[in-house]
Amino acid sequence: MPHFSSDGVDIAYLDQGAGEPVLLIHGFASTKEINWVGPSWTKTLSEAGYRVIAFDHRGHGESEKLYDPALYDTRLMAEDAHRLIRHLGLERADVIGYSMGARVAAQMALHFPHAVRSAIFGGLGIHLVEGAGLPQTVADALEAPSLDDVKDAMGRMFRAFADANKADLKALAACIRGSRQVLTREEVGRIYQPVMVAIGTRDTVAGAAAPLVALLPDGTQLDIPNRDHNPAVGDKVFKQGALDFLKARP
Repeated sequence: MPHFSSDGVDIAYLDQGAGEPVLLIHGFASTKEINWVGPSWTKTLSEAGYRVIAFDHRGHGESEKLYDPALYDTRLMAEDAHRLIRHLGLERADVIGYSMGARVAAQMALHFPHAVRSAIFGGLGIHLVEGAGLPQTVADALEAPSLDDVKDAMGRMFRAFADANKADLKALAACIRGSRQVLTREEVGRIYQPVMVAIGTRDTVAGAAAPLVALLPDGTQLDIPNRDHNPAVGDKVFKQGALDFLKARP
């Protein structure tokens, strides 16, 4: 698995296929393999003729683990994404982010607009503006002695997920505490690229899609039927909607 240095932070990534580049940005406590390879996103996009690039966020997967919450600002993670594009000799890419990855994609589109041809915000709606991400109780759950000590339902879900994937719990807790940036409505209004907001119709984490789409200069909405937050990631409606969006964008 190749790695590169993003301002001194070691980042693992994958790069496969040929064609127009698509950068995939995974969600909290996930990895490039869990979020994108396992659910066949990399296969689907490669077979459709795209060059597929994905990376593990700092603190996740095979990338370097950091323990200072300040180092998980989503603007820093957007810089990681931008530096990866540059490292590969590319000027721009279409970007697909899910959940926390969509926050990072939004920061990338805002601060490095020349590098983002279009964007898909999966699993994140108006909470990009009105919500600061997962509750702090998730960090407490990650730092608990064991899963049996966690009583909060959402905390148990993420702790069990992290334990199953043998994640670095201390790094993930720091990430929860540091990656809580929101965008203002004015900032969302400056994201001029085509953006699709794709959310499961049973998702209670993301916030509604329509209010965010209304703030975007060139926003569209994709409803992923009968899916909650995590199951929506691999849904065939989401994949086909993404392919249709990429084909239609300028």
